Amino acid sequence: MNPSQIQDFFRNDRFAAHVGIELLEVGPGRARARLMIDDRHLNAVGVAHGAAIFSLADLVFAVASNSHGTVALGVNVSVSFLRAVRRGPLIAEAEEVSINPKLATYVIRVSDEASQVVALMQGTVYRKQETLDDYIGH
Repeated sequence: MNPSQIQDFFRNDRFAAHVGIELLEVGPGRARARLMIDDRHLNAVGVAHGAAIFSLADLVFAVASNSHGTVALGVNVSVSFLRAVRRGPLIAEAEEVSINPKLATYVIRVSDEASQVVALMQGTVYRKQETLDDYIGH
């Protein structure tokens, strides 16, 4: 599958769409997306909810890890929230750091509009023998 097909495939991620995440870029082992933080993303103390930030990071993790066309499912993630955000765009970028036939590992950086790092995530996926083509039309 080419990057355009991967992008089309992930338009079916209904949760990401519901949260308001926009997938910007896809390439082999990488992805980039944006989330505009507004009132619906705030927690009780008025900063972006960790779940909103995690959802953004998780989408680029999923896209990057599936970008080779092989179904890849997360088996472990670790996230650190480094800076509070109240409004504005967040950008998440995922980069592949290791891949083999069964496992792959990614580093995800979430930054604010001033390019300050808001969160860092590391994730590992299990790469199945199925392809994304097996799920088109489901």
